[in-house]
Amino acid sequence: MELFLTLVSGIAWTIVYVEAIRLGLRQRTYAMPVAALALNFAWEATYAVNDVRGGISTQGVVNIVWALADVVIVYTFFRYGRAELPAFVTRPLFAAWGVLLFAGAFAVQWLFLAHFGAHDASRYSAFLQNLLMSGLFIALFAGRGGAHGQSLVIAVAKWLGTLAPTVLFGAMEDAPFILGLGVLCSVFDLAYIALLVRDRGAGAAAAQQRAVVRTPPVPSR
Repeated sequence: MELFLTLVSGIAWTIVYVEAIRLGLRQRTYAMPVAALALNFAWEATYAVNDVRGGISTQGVVNIVWALADVVIVYTFFRYGRAELPAFVTRPLFAAWGVLLFAGAFAVQWLFLAHFGAHDASRYSAFLQNLLMSGLFIALFAGRGGAHGQSLVIAVAKWLGTLAPTVLFGAMEDAPFILGLGVLCSVFDLAYIALLVRDRGAGAAAAQQRAVVRTPPVPSR
């Protein structure tokens, strides 16, 4: 069961990253909230290196795959993210802010590691930043005024990718803190999914309305 849930999480999150890369390059944007992206990249890089030092495991391989995928998503942020900011944020200022943000994310991960040790730090930081990401996806939708750079594939895969370790680490290992954070993630993830479904329905209705308006009337006889 542990291996199954680990694989579910690994596959689901890999789908999130692949879809984020596809959308980011196609729509010339970044498809993951940047604060969550920075923390995710720092987490995956940190624990990929940590796992390699201790011997390759299933989760270690997954972490390496995720870290490599994150490199591309980070590229989309630095390539296209400046366009979504006010004009006074110059390209050098944007680059400096981005570097500071990612450096801060690595510092946070290393502080967790130093204080809690690898076992607890990897779980506490992962679920806390996952909850942050769940909220930030909703904020991203609101800030962009719609689903630009977002998709149901990302939303559903993120939910399932978080639900699996919630069951594994929270329920099966009887860790109330992890379980509580995982349940909160699901609440926000399902709310985000509902937003995207509603937006898709509204978009389909608007397209249908435009098609009706553009249809020329049939002349009467």
